[in-house]
Amino acid sequence: MTTTRHGLFIGIERVNNQFFLSLKAIGKLTHEDYLKITPMIDSALAEVKDPQVNVFIDGTELEGWELRAAWDDFKLGLKHGSEFNKIAIYGNKTWQEYTAKIAAWFVSGQVRYFTDAKAAFAWLQGDETV
Repeated sequence: MTTTRHGLFIGIERVNNQFFLSLKAIGKLTHEDYLKITPMIDSALAEVKDPQVNVFIDGTELEGWELRAAWDDFKLGLKHGSEFNKIAIYGNKTWQEYTAKIAAWFVSGQVRYFTDAKAAFAWLQGDETV
């Protein structure tokens, strides 16, 4: 029997004195994943007093989205796009870099792609030299 792992893990992290919404995507995301995940993201963002949120997305184990899940992701971005200050996408696939560029069209904050997690966190913390 083969086990297929997929989903999105959500956390709020504190790095020094800053708080970040941290997401880790695994496998190929489905519409059913978003039915469970979206209320958790909505809840996590509702608890943040400052609506300008920095986000770290670990996509190193992300294989992609089913078509309906991609639509769910797009809707989620539109709903919360104005609340994001910076989004760092940490990945290891060329298509993820293109996804970051497309995502930048739909959020009010900055979106950058990184192949190094430390560089991504440094940028989120305000180190513009990265």
